Amino acid sequence: MENKNTSTNLPALYTLMTVWFFWSFVAASNGILIPLFKEKFELQQWQAQLVDFAFYAAYFVGSVLYLILSSIMKTDILNKIGYKNGIIYGLIISAVGSLIFYPAAETKSYFLLLTALFVVGLGFSLQQTATQPFMIALGPPETGATRINLGGAVNNFGGTIGPLIVSYAIFGSISPEAALSATIESVKVPYLLLGGLFVLVAVFFWISKLPRITNDEHVEAGLGALKYPQLILGMSAIFVYVGVEVTIGSNLPEYLKETQGLVSSQVSKYVSLFWGSMMVGRWTASVGNFGLSDSLKKILWVVVPFIAFGIVLYVNSIMSGDVSDLYPYAFCVIVMIVSFFMAKEKPVRTLLIYTGVGAIMTLIGVFTTGKIALFSLISGGLFCSILWPSIFSLGTAGLGKYTNQGSAFMIMMILGGAIIPVLQGVIADTVGIQTSYLLAVACFSYLFWFGIRVQQVLRKQNIDFDKEVANVKGGH
Repeated sequence: MENKNTSTNLPALYTLMTVWFFWSFVAASNGILIPLFKEKFELQQWQAQLVDFAFYAAYFVGSVLYLILSSIMKTDILNKIGYKNGIIYGLIISAVGSLIFYPAAETKSYFLLLTALFVVGLGFSLQQTATQPFMIALGPPETGATRINLGGAVNNFGGTIGPLIVSYAIFGSISPEAALSATIESVKVPYLLLGGLFVLVAVFFWISKLPRITNDEHVEAGLGALKYPQLILGMSAIFVYVGVEVTIGSNLPEYLKETQGLVSSQVSKYVSLFWGSMMVGRWTASVGNFGLSDSLKKILWVVVPFIAFGIVLYVNSIMSGDVSDLYPYAFCVIVMIVSFFMAKEKPVRTLLIYTGVGAIMTLIGVFTTGKIALFSLISGGLFCSILWPSIFSLGTAGLGKYTNQGSAFMIMMILGGAIIPVLQGVIADTVGIQTSYLLAVACFSYLFWFGIRVQQVLRKQNIDFDKEVANVKGGH
């Protein structure tokens, strides 16, 4: 690859971070669409979860198309057009999907609304396939996870405000009457504006001065990346990780309806808290990108999570009024801080600790009641928050000339966000929504096993990211 500097290209990194905002903004906003569509179209829970199915299945289809076209053209498409153009084309595709919301809402067609989400997701698939290896290539590969975490910090700010903005745009308030008076046509304007924003960001990337980073090595047609066991393991882990992240948040409105007696216009505060939890975790992890002393970093690892939590509370107070009922969630933030200190910024160690604690907290959520159960389930966001960069970096480690192909395979497995929420919906329709969260426990448990197994595989190839990260820190 070109650009083999050992330092990070910060201006390019900050430019790339802008596109991350929209991925979570839209994904988190699906949690508002699900209860609205369920009520207005009179759907079962599993049918309402087709919102997530359409959105996340697009990542799979987009990645398959990428690999097929690369094979037909006998060249890596992203290597030919460049990462920057890949992002621009992806933004344009997502803009088209957002515009489809208008005729879909006009005709009150659930199928066309799902199609619109599918097209938006198709654009996101191309954006992510280009963006993530781009960010890893902007500096040393062993610290790629920390750069992706920085992008994730912006990503989940979008996820925090997305449900609130979209909920307010659709319902106008959080009153039960607002939920009754809202219509399918209410989604037209918010997504029309979103499409305009996609176009503006595409123009911004077009005029930006990003370095051209491509793979200089010839990549023969075929599926050569699949010969690497770490990629196969990484693909399964991404499938499960995205699935558990999405299913916790997307089934949360139904959980709130059944256990707290809330209506669809009143759930945005808690959906926002879940996605805000992702922001809390990723802001904490992003501290490592700024070349700070160890002592200052440790101070910020305590301070930054509460700043992020404070922002979540403040944004929610603007939209929803009183948020004092969310204050006890600070205990979950403390548990995450302790976990982060134990993880020591090491990818494998982070996986093991976060998935272990995530499984325990989810079990508490299943077998208790009231706010303890609710906050324990929502804390899944804290313990999902920084799993993606660890999994992505480990799954693509050592792929060399197959890195772009491996990235496409990894993005393909975002399909988990389409399958697992629907599976939980089926389970919920059978045994109840709270018990159905045992599926999330199983997902966290699998990811714990992945952390152990992938470390063994990589060490056989003389790759040890945990050790490399320690060496990099020691050199500062």
